[in-house]
Amino acid sequence: MKKIKAARDKMMETKTEEKGLIVVHTGKGKGKSSSAFGMVMRCIAWGMPCAVVQFVKGNWETGEKKLLRERFADDCRFFVSGEGFTWETQDRERDIAAAQAGWEIAKREILDPGVQFVLLDEINIALRYDYLNIDEVVDFLLHQKPRMTHVVLTGRNAKPELIEAADLVTEFELVKHPFRDGVMAQKGVEF
Repeated sequence: MKKIKAARDKMMETKTEEKGLIVVHTGKGKGKSSSAFGMVMRCIAWGMPCAVVQFVKGNWETGEKKLLRERFADDCRFFVSGEGFTWETQDRERDIAAAQAGWEIAKREILDPGVQFVLLDEINIALRYDYLNIDEVVDFLLHQKPRMTHVVLTGRNAKPELIEAADLVTEFELVKHPFRDGVMAQKGVEF
């Protein structure tokens, strides 16, 4: 253990840079948004102002939205852009317009010097269906995002360009899910 500690201490001496990270949560497994909302709560605990822009989910009532709006509205701004999951809306033009409106809000929040952490929940879905231009999003994140602002982008099927631009990418893998056995999404566990 002494050798491990010494090696670890030596390694840590080389880790001196601080910067706002671009983080991607993707994959077919559950927990991408839940993990990102956990990061929001961690930032709130540290006094770091946050913003959430939720793409695609629409007015679906979730525990995260309820908690943040009712108890942490001064610490985290919460925006909903979209009218529901793409298979429910069945209106590509409206979905595109909603995603683009959400992206305008997202850019404003990311550029706000009073916000240190921005969650773009399910933006990968909007990018997957080309509701937003991936090159524009990546260019903005790489060249306009303030240096110390953290941005987390969630959703399945993250595009390769986004993965390449990100500092941290986690792929959530599905091993087993009760939905496959006919179990509905459970309040508190999944929403």
